[in-house]
Amino acid sequence: MREPTLLPLLLTTLEGAATIAFALSGLLEAARKRLDAVGVCVVAGLAAFGGGTLRDVLLDRRPFFWVEHALWLWLLLGLCVTAMLLLRRRHFAPTEKAMQWPDAVGLGLFSASGTQLALAQDLPAIVAVLMGVVTAVFGGVLRDIVCNEIPSAFRDHRPYAVCAFAGGWVLVGARTLGLDDSAALLLGAGAAFGLRALALATDYRLPAWAPGPER
Repeated sequence: MREPTLLPLLLTTLEGAATIAFALSGLLEAARKRLDAVGVCVVAGLAAFGGGTLRDVLLDRRPFFWVEHALWLWLLLGLCVTAMLLLRRRHFAPTEKAMQWPDAVGLGLFSASGTQLALAQDLPAIVAVLMGVVTAVFGGVLRDIVCNEIPSAFRDHRPYAVCAFAGGWVLVGARTLGLDDSAALLLGAGAAFGLRALALATDYRLPAWAPGPER
């Protein structure tokens, strides 16, 4: 029997931190595209809530995580308004590189929480890990599509979804070895974030598709 007390609080904390991190990445991308105030809020919201909402739909979880914690919506709006004022006042030029680090934090946290929530429903390990990948990746995919970009998860060539996949398996492995759920959750999140941070720091790239010559 795994400990029931600390885990719900830790899951909520991780999902809240991941939501803020992805909202920040969406906000910076919207600022790069020079969207208006409504566009900034929509893009930030899609980045923050898109992956978790799809996960909740697939797992048939109700209410959705952002409905259950409606305070996060107010935090998102406050973050967007504050950031727009600061960016304009300080004349900060958002770059794609500035967006990568909050995105990496959100990736690690959401991959672990999505995997844990799926495991709590007694789903097979491979399904749970893929649910973690969906949670971690889909918000960024929606963010980039709305901003008229090929999703960075598909074109970046640096490991992204692969990091979320590996982090999910670290969580599963930690549980299999007998670690409590809270420790496994933190290990999975740390592994996914660490791998993504290492890929960004070293500029390691996965092999690109190289089609042969056209006939």
